[in-house]
Amino acid sequence: MANTKNHTPLVRYLATESYLMTRGAALHFPAKQFSKLITPEHSVYGVVIDIPMNPTTLATLVVYINGAANLYFNMYDGEHMGCYTGASQRYQSVVQAGQILVTNASRMLGDAQKTKQFDLPMGRNNNIFLLTRNGIYKKTVSPTEVSNESKEVQSIYFLYQRVMQELHSAQMKDRAAAQKNQ
Repeated sequence: MANTKNHTPLVRYLATESYLMTRGAALHFPAKQFSKLITPEHSVYGVVIDIPMNPTTLATLVVYINGAANLYFNMYDGEHMGCYTGASQRYQSVVQAGQILVTNASRMLGDAQKTKQFDLPMGRNNNIFLLTRNGIYKKTVSPTEVSNESKEVQSIYFLYQRVMQELHSAQMKDRAAAQKNQ
């Protein structure tokens, strides 16, 4: 009998043109916007991570070295692409988590490969793209196998989970404020 415990089904996520264009713009955001923040030790100026949420929902977390962090979803409500943006303008905790992620991302460059292919992930894998002046690097991580990755990859995985937690907390605060103002 075949071992299916670690088998990841091949799921192709459906995505709107708006989502794909926004994701593409994030992947190709120019380094010159952050030239004063990029150093030889911290050559990564942005991290774009595709995170499957369930069999039909794909989130893309976009974080830049200045702490800006946005979340985009492949869903479409008929008028708008799903997203959560602007939290870094209201919550310092989001900025701090984002800056920590991006400034530490250079440590993972040795585990990543330079790429010009930006396919959506298959199954439950997370695609991590590291934006540098020298091009874009990619590392695919399986959440169920992250313990088998290098300490650098494990660290970056933990740090982007922290950014996701801070964004979730910010979103809950925004919802509570909106309900209070109704």
